[in-house]
Amino acid sequence: MDRVTDELEFYAKPGVMTDLAGFDDALSGMPDDPAGIAAAVQGLVLHLFWAKSYDVDVPAEREHEVRTRSAARMVETILRLDDRPLVETRPPAHRFLGNCRHFSTFTVALLRRAGIPSRARCGFGNYFERGKWIDHWIVEHWNGQRWVRLDAQIDDLQRNALGLAADTTDFPPGEFFLPAGEAWQRCQASLEDGNRFGILDMWGQWFIRGNIARDLASLNKVEMLPWDGWGDLASLDPPPGGDAYVDEIAALTVAGDHDAIRARYGSDDGLRVPPKVICFDAPTPYEDDVPEVS
Repeated sequence: MDRVTDELEFYAKPGVMTDLAGFDDALSGMPDDPAGIAAAVQGLVLHLFWAKSYDVDVPAEREHEVRTRSAARMVETILRLDDRPLVETRPPAHRFLGNCRHFSTFTVALLRRAGIPSRARCGFGNYFERGKWIDHWIVEHWNGQRWVRLDAQIDDLQRNALGLAADTTDFPPGEFFLPAGEAWQRCQASLEDGNRFGILDMWGQWFIRGNIARDLASLNKVEMLPWDGWGDLASLDPPPGGDAYVDEIAALTVAGDHDAIRARYGSDDGLRVPPKVICFDAPTPYEDDVPEVS
């Protein structure tokens, strides 16, 4: 088996966060093409930050949904709210409450279920706030010749609100979205200002560093939450190896050597996702179990 075939077979199969085994009845009739799958996901997931734009007041008792990691648990939540097959679009108030990572991970789960090589990428988009690169996740899928970048979150309402004319089903490399490793390299080369990268009140290259860890984990089919912290990169403390270590891992994710990516993740305890992580989505960070990797 050649290296490209091995890579594509790896990304065509589900990982710990994208395994939808046991949901065949609920998923009956789902599209099997990237654009159709993304459209279906948009009818099942609601981004918490955009809820007001869909005239939805989020009940406090449902805010925890955004902490869901696996696509299987997402499906369970969607079915509890509305037990119809998932091919049927839900009204916004009955959709799973998530964020860009959930749109991407769920889309990847459905693409892999359809046998399409795909992966979620963690990085930054420049189409949410003028002059800023906002923390964001998208999807990459193989179209038979190349990896295509697709934003599974952006529907017509969001496109119009953002004034976005770009084709969100096929972003050109280097525009609109930067994987975290590429963002780091641009800042290190003084091509971008690290203080333009982040979200809410969190900005700077320290934030990019954490996204490199999350992107590397996702390239190994372990799609973590945006605020999950662990190890040498996805924590608040600088890594023991300093910027040189970050440069190395950023270059690894940008180069796209699948064998090297898997080998480094599997051998480096400072990069591999542990069974417990620290979550930074609350005023006081807290420890959380990650049963999928236990």
